[in-house]
Amino acid sequence: MKISTLELLNELRNRTEGHLHFAEVLSLKTENDLNFRTSAESWSTLECLEHLNRYGDFYIPEISRNISSANKSPQSYFKPGILGNYFAKSMLPKEKLNTMKTLKAMNPINSQLNKNVIDIFIKQQENLLELLQEAQYVDLEKAKINISISKLIKLKLGDTFRFVIYHNARHIEQIQGILSL
Repeated sequence: MKISTLELLNELRNRTEGHLHFAEVLSLKTENDLNFRTSAESWSTLECLEHLNRYGDFYIPEISRNISSANKSPQSYFKPGILGNYFAKSMLPKEKLNTMKTLKAMNPINSQLNKNVIDIFIKQQENLLELLQEAQYVDLEKAKINISISKLIKLKLGDTFRFVIYHNARHIEQIQGILSL
């Protein structure tokens, strides 16, 4: 499967702009609403965003470093890697969200959180938009990014963007479920 690089970057940019807008709307809610949980084991809105911020703290600097040092030879098409495509697709929200285990370091449950979490998420979305802009000048296949669970595995830059942004989409859908109750 080959994807037009331009179409891929536009899709990811549109999703990220939607996530940014959603976070701006969330900032209008009360901290009480944002800390509401449907059960003792479930995450609140702020815990979902904190989880995403922790992943952003890892991936955004990794992506930035790799874009800066990447060969500036963009390609017209992007071909996802087998592992990267699997990871990215597994993050896409489905009709019934399947729960996944998260790493202990990435699990924010029972954290004392305030609206600053939203400000951090917004800043990260703005950073992602800048990186997506810069990415149009590099080869999304040749630039390789370390993943958070193992330094031994690297994904193509295009797959890493897909994974991070689809992961954001997954948890934004989770937040929409929390807030609609």
